Amino acid sequence: MTTDIRAAEHSTPTPPIESDIDEPRLLAETGPAASIATAIAPAMRDLGFRLVRVKMFNADGGVTLQIMAERADGTMTVGDCETASVEISPILAVEDPIASEYNLEMSSPGIDRLLVRVSDFRRAIGHEARIEMDTLIYNRKRFRGWIEGVEGEGRDALLKLRRIDARADEEADVVLPLRDLAEARLSLTEALIRETLRAAKKAEEGASPDDGADALRKGPGRFAARNGAKRVSPNGARPLKSGNRGPANTPRT
Repeated sequence: MTTDIRAAEHSTPTPPIESDIDEPRLLAETGPAASIATAIAPAMRDLGFRLVRVKMFNADGGVTLQIMAERADGTMTVGDCETASVEISPILAVEDPIASEYNLEMSSPGIDRLLVRVSDFRRAIGHEARIEMDTLIYNRKRFRGWIEGVEGEGRDALLKLRRIDARADEEADVVLPLRDLAEARLSLTEALIRETLRAAKKAEEGASPDDGADALRKGPGRFAARNGAKRVSPNGARPLKSGNRGPANTPRT
């Protein structure tokens, strides 16, 4: 199995807050990705991680299985990604979810992260986000604006958004029911990057003044995919054998 560890080391949009590791997601996968999520979720939970998303796609001429995960406070380090990858690889070998060789990409949500739980939205208050709904709300499905607050819990929660894409004849302040959410993601703004770097620097003992600038130049999260992601071969990874099907372990460094 080719394993790509992509951890946004500075991926926490705001200082960590406590939330429930068992907090359910507002969105769920379908098809094979749903089966994979169901299979690996208990092991991830036992390690202290929770799933953000499982996605399968074609890239570089092959199939990639991308698993996003994080701790309950929104953090996920390179070491965390290594640990999760080693633990779930045997599960994937047994489940044999993909009828071909594939690359396993374990990553954190990144700076411009997906928002999949109510606590994600609460942590993102004050930041810009792009929201897509399943149904028409205010005669539209897509919204862009600043998250101003969240009322309620779980699928009954309501999101307060100050729109920056509203026309003159449209409401700028909207309330969106999260039960009808299709997808939500933070926008990658300068304010978000600055806050992320400040939080990371505060969390690192003995951080030098240049650490933040280096992280910005290297680019965490989605930047890493464009500028060269750090690829780590997990310690203890073993070849996963499943005949002509399933993953083939060829770690990249």
